[in-house]
Amino acid sequence: MNERAVALLLASLCLGASGFLPSLAWGQSGSARPLAELDARSIGKVLTATGTASIEHAAAVVVQANLPTSGIGRAKVDDLVYRGDVIQTGVDGALGIVFADGTSFNVSSNARMEINEFVYDPKGHSNSTLLSLTKGTFAFIAGNVAHTGDMKIDTPIGTMGIRGTAPRVEILNDGSVKFSTLIEEK
Repeated sequence: MNERAVALLLASLCLGASGFLPSLAWGQSGSARPLAELDARSIGKVLTATGTASIEHAAAVVVQANLPTSGIGRAKVDDLVYRGDVIQTGVDGALGIVFADGTSFNVSSNARMEINEFVYDPKGHSNSTLLSLTKGTFAFIAGNVAHTGDMKIDTPIGTMGIRGTAPRVEILNDGSVKFSTLIEEK
């Protein structure tokens, strides 16, 4: 090696050690959660599935891009649901999902829901759920999180606090939201 090459190598090592060279972390997006933050435990499962419906897992990694299109991404009965998942249904799709706290969700056709947060400990009092509904119709019966913690449903026009009711939420194509609750007689 000539003296110039050795000098450049030493200068590069010194600059790298002192932090002047770009870090590999600079190329990472701040919005992506590290794998350590993703919960590997399921929080629910699909009870019913019809038509076109999919569950996109936040921790999923695409291994092969040339897969056949038939059946890819289709949700089916007994599929597990995780925190961070995005649930979508097509024009002919519908899903029934039950969560660990007993919350039961029916997702209609042309719907989209994201499970932002789900913390449930049967003996705890700091339980919480945040679900974002962006389009479609949803009917659900609130489970234990609503009674012992903080269950919130986010929609395009606002966030609802749920305390143990059976609501129906319809998000129309124009962005308006219709909300109703079932009345329970004693």
